[in-house]
Amino acid sequence: MTLAASAPVRILLSAPAAAGLKGRIAQVLGERPHALVLAEKLAPGDDFDLAFVSRDVTGQSTKHEVLPATQNFYDLLRGGTGLQWVHIHSAGADRPIYSELRARGVQISTSSGANAEVVAQTALAGLLALARRFPQLMAAQQARRWAPLVREGQAPRDLAGQTAVIVGWGPIGRRIAAFLRLLGLRVVVARHSSAPAPEEGVEMVGLAQLPAVLPHADWLLLACPLTPQTRALVDARMLALLPAGACLVNVARGEVVVEADVIAALQSGQLGGAYLDVFEHEPLDSASPLWSLPNVIVTPHSAGHSDGNQQRVSALFLANLARWHAGQPLQYTVA
Repeated sequence: MTLAASAPVRILLSAPAAAGLKGRIAQVLGERPHALVLAEKLAPGDDFDLAFVSRDVTGQSTKHEVLPATQNFYDLLRGGTGLQWVHIHSAGADRPIYSELRARGVQISTSSGANAEVVAQTALAGLLALARRFPQLMAAQQARRWAPLVREGQAPRDLAGQTAVIVGWGPIGRRIAAFLRLLGLRVVVARHSSAPAPEEGVEMVGLAQLPAVLPHADWLLLACPLTPQTRALVDARMLALLPAGACLVNVARGEVVVEADVIAALQSGQLGGAYLDVFEHEPLDSASPLWSLPNVIVTPHSAGHSDGNQQRVSALFLANLARWHAGQPLQYTVA
């Protein structure tokens, strides 16, 4: 339930976010009284109605290892007795704090789509790097060794005509599919619904049919949310269904795969390579074999980082604030 139109709106946010959004929040709320409650200056007994979790709040924290500044903000959210709605900078809402708040009846809205273009571009870069054998070429560069792939009998395959199976059909999955179709790949999408896709040239199957399409996949790309249905979806059984030498790209969540099974498949050659931006535990342990496997590209959950994200996230928050102020349903809420 929203506040009465005459009641002041108290919004919890970080000092950097407040500095950038103060004027725009005032424009959205018009004459309605409001107060920006700075997390860094919150006094005992202060309460708030709304909260904006900007990128600077989570900083270098992960959902597995939370740094003190982020933990402080989370504790404030837990203590906000009047809290009704939280908008978060990420597209995913699988951090434990958000589940806690939802259990209390707090609405959680995400920034779905804000970094979709960037993540899709990164997934494409990972796929192209694997397809063009960049890990192998860069290893030769570091060794100061002239090693043309053709000379070694390892000419990369043409991408045109290969099959890519994409798991997930949100904004990221759609953009990945568009990129791959431009390169001439056959695209098959596995999602919760098997209803036909409006995009011409994209084949759609239900998630339960994934085992049936994997034997035809040269590429398996994960771009799905973490749900009970997708957790540990890609395990040894699924990986064994892929043709030997197929490659994996994961820009979804680390828990969508069974990491030990992925490592085993990479070591055996069942998987020809992998681009991995997400992991079962983050940061990835320095002892993980993934760091040193020659056919793996590892990045630290940064596929969606870009200097334009802050503006896009802020625009989504302000649009939802306008809807909240008008008593309209919020967009991109977590069910």
